Amino acid sequence: MPEIVERSEQPYVAVRGTVQMDEIGAFAERGGEVFSWLAARGITPVDALFFKYDVVDMDNGLVIEIGVPVAERQAGEGEIVAGVLPAGRYVSHTHHGHPDGLYQATGDLLAWAKQEGLEWDADGDRWTARLEVYRSDPAEVPDLDQWETELLFRLRG
Repeated sequence: MPEIVERSEQPYVAVRGTVQMDEIGAFAERGGEVFSWLAARGITPVDALFFKYDVVDMDNGLVIEIGVPVAERQAGEGEIVAGVLPAGRYVSHTHHGHPDGLYQATGDLLAWAKQEGLEWDADGDRWTARLEVYRSDPAEVPDLDQWETELLFRLRG
């Protein structure tokens, strides 16, 4: 069952790209670039890898970031972008299972929020903070059917 949680602002670093739905898996491989950049600077992530969906436009492409939270604000360089996830109220829901099920889980979450009369912090296809947080470490949980992924979508206001 989804729940509403209060979150503090969170600095992060990421790689941004525009992809089609069927290109998300290939884009996920770019997460290694983020970890390499952090390692070269001696920066340790403070939470799990995430996808941040900045624009969700099924016809023209998704603008997404793959990144990790860090303790302090950073300055991006090259392909690495830096940002801050805003403080505020978020809807949190954990999907248990293969990442292929996230499309349905997201649809269910969007429908639930509509039924509850909740309003997303979004302007059309542009979202302030719409995240998939990958709580399972593939090295520790190699079976994708056992993964846990937290959906975190910021509410308006």
